[in-house]
Amino acid sequence: MSHRLDHLKDYELIFAVLIVAIVWGTTYLAIRVAVETIPAWFVASIRQLLAGLILFLVLIVRKELKWIGWENLKYQLLFSFLMLIVANGLTTVAEESLSSSLTSLIAASTPILVFLGTVAIGLERFNYRSLTGVLLCFCGIVFIFWDGLKDFLNPDYRMGISLMFCAISGWALGIIFTKKLNIQKGNIVLNLFYQFMFAGIVQLVFAFLFSDNYNFGSWTSKSISAMVYLSVFGSVLAFFAFHYALTKISPVKVSILAYINTIIAIFLGWLVLNEEISLKFLIAAVLIILGVFITNYKPGMFKRSPAKV
Repeated sequence: MSHRLDHLKDYELIFAVLIVAIVWGTTYLAIRVAVETIPAWFVASIRQLLAGLILFLVLIVRKELKWIGWENLKYQLLFSFLMLIVANGLTTVAEESLSSSLTSLIAASTPILVFLGTVAIGLERFNYRSLTGVLLCFCGIVFIFWDGLKDFLNPDYRMGISLMFCAISGWALGIIFTKKLNIQKGNIVLNLFYQFMFAGIVQLVFAFLFSDNYNFGSWTSKSISAMVYLSVFGSVLAFFAFHYALTKISPVKVSILAYINTIIAIFLGWLVLNEEISLKFLIAAVLIILGVFITNYKPGMFKRSPAKV
């Protein structure tokens, strides 16, 4: 019986990792489709608010909705600001002027920033393997822009690239902050509810302040469907799967497996949106993914973790 339960848990873990890899890989495509007719800050805010509403209903059903206290709230709002408002929000805005493939590839280099940040504050040690990984990732970034230097003459393109680097910096800071304080306690659903609602409200204010044209009548059903998909699958389902996977295996293992995100995003951008994928772009993708893998690799990282009691 115990053996059967172990096998069942293995299948649950595989299913959770596949959800993370596939669903998060599709979000770049969904964002690109959503911002075709809906201003980016509206996409980001409605995505978070709808996700928050779903979690609100879950908390009500489970009778777990409560005040988390000022101390915990302070941390949740900081996480929300860095990872949802800055990282998620600016990525959405960037996709108004960048392809889904390009944004996913730039986002793939985030673990390098996380590593460099953790080295700076003493949580990680720098070595020759890490240096190799960082240099490979840097070469990948160079390959991205090899043929596209002329694109920087376009102010929208320049702004999109700048926003993406701000976005990945926000995500990296959020992860580093979490590692530094080692705060992984409490009701994760309740904490995420506060994060989603705070981000959604702030982004809604941004939507009305910074959107040139928010004619709701021009929003197509295709864009609205993509926005709902982002909320239900990209925010709620994928997060739960990610959290479940983290309870079973280390964050590094999850991040390595989630590199599939970038490959899926690039493939879908080419298949669905006819985005041009050059040989240099593919080389860049290989270099960045390889660089991130080498930097994060640790001996024995793929060995089965002992079961948690």
